[in-house]
Amino acid sequence: MELYESNLKSLRRIGKGKVRDIYAVDGDKMMIVVSDRLSAFDVVLPDPIPDKGRVLNELANFWFDKLRNVVPNHLTGIDPESVVQDEDEKAQVRGRAIVVKKLKPLPIEAVVRGYIIGSGWKDYQATGRICGIELPKGLKQAQKLPEPIFTPATKAESGHDENISFERMCAIVGREIGEKVKAVSIRLYKEASEFAATRGIIIADTKFEFGLDEKGDVVLIDEVLTADSSRFWPADQYEVGVSPPSYDKQFVRDYLETLDWDKTPPAPKLPADVIARTSAKYREALEKLAGKKLQ
Repeated sequence: MELYESNLKSLRRIGKGKVRDIYAVDGDKMMIVVSDRLSAFDVVLPDPIPDKGRVLNELANFWFDKLRNVVPNHLTGIDPESVVQDEDEKAQVRGRAIVVKKLKPLPIEAVVRGYIIGSGWKDYQATGRICGIELPKGLKQAQKLPEPIFTPATKAESGHDENISFERMCAIVGREIGEKVKAVSIRLYKEASEFAATRGIIIADTKFEFGLDEKGDVVLIDEVLTADSSRFWPADQYEVGVSPPSYDKQFVRDYLETLDWDKTPPAPKLPADVIARTSAKYREALEKLAGKKLQ
């Protein structure tokens, strides 16, 4: 079933993001339901992308398991279907929800870039830097960086996130937490990139989110290394100097760029072929990386 927005009467909804709906469970836990909503240019579109939420959930769970040796994560292992009431609610959460520990989220996004693309490429062209980090001269679009760089951002409830320096991040979260988040983020990116390379996929960049548990330890939360939070490129189509195709909503962005739309709500409806091709790209990313098809 497609799910544009969940409606679980048996649980209290405590949050709604661009893609995720969040419900309270037993005080110290939450349920995160991943919808089929899609946002582009930070605007939620009116059309659901079939299977998108289930793909994101499956892929995030794959990475949470694979990278649990690097940092603890927020998963509880509780079956989402066991905490809702009737068959309709079970169908809404099936394959697209997780029950997680309720933690104190850090108000930053931990972005790691291994290649120069997107806003980083624009930043570099203008200043020779990305988020204040000096880079070698003469780099080309989509070129691999000598070493992955950590470029944090503030989290915006609505509108665009803002890139910030590492020093400013430390001023927000504290030096000790900032250093830990940076080290863990780069290690996560490196381990994931090495694995993805064996599956024919380049992870150009990605963003992680973290929270603190009751002891003040850093815990990986939200989603991890999905097509919504990362740029995945097919290695066999990669070349320096051009923006490679990617396993995400690029079809949607490309289509929207052809319209006379000012990138503010309300967003235009999508043609059926753009929806279908986008859904297929999400499923392909799961199949290539995790080696499994959606049930």
